Amino acid sequence: MKPIVQISLDLTNIDEALETAALAMRAGVDWLEAGTPLLLAEGLHGVRKLREAFPNVPIVADLKTMDGGYLEVEMMAKAGASYVVVMARAHAETVKCVVKAGRDFGVQVMGDNMISTDMVAGAKWLEDLGCDFIIHHIGYDERRGIAAQGLRMPSPLDQLREVVQAVNVPVQAVGGLSLEQAIRCPEYGAPLVVLGAPLTIDADAFKTADGDLESSLRLICEKIHAYGDVPVGK
Repeated sequence: MKPIVQISLDLTNIDEALETAALAMRAGVDWLEAGTPLLLAEGLHGVRKLREAFPNVPIVADLKTMDGGYLEVEMMAKAGASYVVVMARAHAETVKCVVKAGRDFGVQVMGDNMISTDMVAGAKWLEDLGCDFIIHHIGYDERRGIAAQGLRMPSPLDQLREVVQAVNVPVQAVGGLSLEQAIRCPEYGAPLVVLGAPLTIDADAFKTADGDLESSLRLICEKIHAYGDVPVGK
């Protein structure tokens, strides 16, 4: 599978999200993500605006669904989402509802293993229930809380190889990756590279980062796309 670069629009204003998305498209980003802060602030309106502005670009709606899965997927699909996200800590019936709605409404499902007791087992469980992709995810609050205690901040790279080896679907790693770490994700067998805080978004203010973001994104995209095919599945 060719590597795919996804930008997480973890913003709270649709105008800024559209501006950042346009910049990302110019830089070579492949997928847009309506991040959870954007969905909370703008809801279906935000997804519709992204779809209107970028009619042919895949859009991930980071719903972090925990319940009411079928309706959430139906609403986001009709607003223009291409992918939706369900959590491994949701009930199995919720995951099944999300997967069924995905099939019914033509969107694919990304299963997020954040805060699973066993991250590898959580990823495999999501795949077994029908998820099309796995998000191997160390959460924002978890990372910051552990770092505040003076301890080593956990990284999704810690178990990324094990997660990739456990499943037969594409994997992406999420959670505080540095620029260098994000670029290396395909080396670990994870072809879906998501860029967000702190690479492109101010992690404290949830606004677009300062500096020459477009040039940075272009460099990242060039390096990731140059990697070549990433084998998927055992």
